[in-house]
Amino acid sequence: MAQIVGGFGVPHTPIFPFFVKRDGPDCEIARLFGAQKAELAAVRPDVIVMFDTDHLNTFFLDNLPIFAMGVDKSFKAPNDEPREVPNYLVPSAPDLAAHIRQAGIAAGFDVGMTQAFSVDHSVTVPLHFLTPDMHVPVIPFFISGHVPPLPSAARCYALGQAVGRAIEAWPDSKRVVIMGSGSFSLEVGGPRMAPGRSDGVPDPDWCVRVIKLMEQQQIDTLLKEATEHQMLKAGNVGGELLNWIAMLGAIGNRKPNYIAPQMANGHAYGVWRWN
Repeated sequence: MAQIVGGFGVPHTPIFPFFVKRDGPDCEIARLFGAQKAELAAVRPDVIVMFDTDHLNTFFLDNLPIFAMGVDKSFKAPNDEPREVPNYLVPSAPDLAAHIRQAGIAAGFDVGMTQAFSVDHSVTVPLHFLTPDMHVPVIPFFISGHVPPLPSAARCYALGQAVGRAIEAWPDSKRVVIMGSGSFSLEVGGPRMAPGRSDGVPDPDWCVRVIKLMEQQQIDTLLKEATEHQMLKAGNVGGELLNWIAMLGAIGNRKPNYIAPQMANGHAYGVWRWN
């Protein structure tokens, strides 16, 4: 039987690979991703299921599902050309992906599907740092977190629970890691950018609150407080928190090994591992 062996919350800032190349292996970004890379290697994953929010690169406004899965043998990454990121061909696990999708639909979630697809920096940047040789198959699970109306936090958590049950029902012996990719408070290209930057953190207090609730395993409170109004108040991509919430649903209400904030960017690096 397949088993979930860890959960990882990751940022995906597209300029980070350039910063690490410029600033070297001792910079904060390299150290934080390096710590996660070591933790990921320690759990020996056979497959990664990553909840992420596409930035209108895989999908667009004329075809924007609330939930969708990539189901194919592999996919190209990235499709939006973040600096200092090579072109990757990432292996996937189409049989397991199809099984998860079917189980999600049976549980009441209308999960769309894309094939022959590519992904943007929201998937590529974390993998670039954590599995740069792309030897671990990855299943992308897209959650619409940018364009209102957003799915509710409670529904995304329940979706994660359904994904977790589906994985544990898979008959093959696989070690599966769940990832949630995104920020808690971030405004990109909008009126709440910081002076001289292309982004900003409109609600740093919300970042602190989110991290505290996850550290204290107060998930019910997080689901109540992570309203659409609050997430959009935290920035025009504040809905990426839903990817972390879906990850939490899949792994269960566990205490994190650590959550390392990076407040200047409105996000964090989190690790939950128990096996």
